[in-house]
Amino acid sequence: MDKPAGRREWLGLTVLVLPTLLVAMDMTSLFLALPQLSADLGASATEQLWITDSYGFVVAGFVITMGTLGDRIGRRRLLLIGGAAFAVTSVVAAFSTSPAMLIVARGALGIAGATLMPSTLALITNMFRDEKQRGKAISIWATCQFAGGSAGPVLAGFLLQHFAWGSVFLVAVPAMGLLLIAGPILLPEFRAPSSGRLDLAGVGLSLAAVLLIVFGLKQLTTGELLVPLAATAAGAALGAVFARRQLTTSSPLLDLRLFRNRPFTAVLVALVFAGVAMAGVGLLVTQYLQSVLGYSPLVSAVLFAPMGLGVAAGTMAAPSLARRMPPATAIAGGLVVSAVGAALLACTGGLPLTMLGIAVLTLGTGPLFALGISLVLGSVPPERAGSAASMADTGNYLGGSLGLALLGLTGTAVYHAVFPAGTTLAADVTRAEVADQAKEAFTTAVNVAGVIAAVLFAGLALLVHAMSRVETAAPEPAVAA
Repeated sequence: MDKPAGRREWLGLTVLVLPTLLVAMDMTSLFLALPQLSADLGASATEQLWITDSYGFVVAGFVITMGTLGDRIGRRRLLLIGGAAFAVTSVVAAFSTSPAMLIVARGALGIAGATLMPSTLALITNMFRDEKQRGKAISIWATCQFAGGSAGPVLAGFLLQHFAWGSVFLVAVPAMGLLLIAGPILLPEFRAPSSGRLDLAGVGLSLAAVLLIVFGLKQLTTGELLVPLAATAAGAALGAVFARRQLTTSSPLLDLRLFRNRPFTAVLVALVFAGVAMAGVGLLVTQYLQSVLGYSPLVSAVLFAPMGLGVAAGTMAAPSLARRMPPATAIAGGLVVSAVGAALLACTGGLPLTMLGIAVLTLGTGPLFALGISLVLGSVPPERAGSAASMADTGNYLGGSLGLALLGLTGTAVYHAVFPAGTTLAADVTRAEVADQAKEAFTTAVNVAGVIAAVLFAGLALLVHAMSRVETAAPEPAVAA
């Protein structure tokens, strides 16, 4: 029987959630600061796009490499290196004097951020060998991740009212300092005993494949088709080459044979498509709050907080659910709840039903993120936990990008179908009536996105229920360095 975690492990968990919280906040806090820093630095529209996207692009591209690298050189070592780099590049970003400098700093932050997420999850796996304790620890980790995403815009709004825009980056410095001080004391070191050489060709292929796919999906939201589709197709082709190499090389970057495990595959597919639904719905709802209901960006950020808080509440409730029913049943049941929340959005026409729909939708995803990630990590030997964690993180990023592109494009298409771009004022139609028609068209777009999300969540519930009947093999013992 695995030894239960003690006081040191739980104190170590408080250290591990710090980088998780900050990476999530860094993803969302910049949006409110963008107008102020753009005016200060004189950033063009294209430069603004790269300032916001460079971080996410690089995180998505490097997370596979960093997850496996941590398995090889030591997860604590990589976490501390990444934490130090995150602190330094945050200072550089805060005091940037040109758009180019800030773009480069954001890219460097992305590399550092890619070291943090899989390292924290892999270390949790090593520290909490008892299955119930590990589930609770991952629930706390996921809660901090989604709470950080919700708190990012709110904290940014507060900081921008009292300080310069660089303050949104500087908040990371003291937290990373605490990680560097407490990490060597509270966190154990783990690495794979026979890791072999790092597959540099595989690193290049995975980086190029993920970057091209994420870039193509994000560019689809601009309405252009040729370049985004070409980039996505090229990324998919490189991904196929990468997969073939991983199945034949002696030291694979990712062990793709894990996909033979049906529960493992079901959860990863669910993470991707839940990301599609949540990102797409989130994009349209935030625009709905501002464009239709007329709230300011800061108020909209506060009103949108239930999206992250709903997931946080769901993840905290997941361990209790797992004690009463099989994890797969809890995950599938939660996805049914999310389908109900999405159906509420399909009927929305004002703030109360929108808020309720978002809260219910995200509450239901909590068991997926807590119990599902625990299932993914429990499906592999501990020495490969970093690789498995990177798969889960990559699935989230790809799902989010796909959701922004596909549901964003769908919403735009529905809007223009209901309210054509050439609509003009007729003699008997007032400007206010035209504005009302435009608002009704956007509301219809949100309703359609809700229908699509409801179908996705219901389908995922059936998939998880059907594919999770195969028991997962027990992982091999951990190897401590």
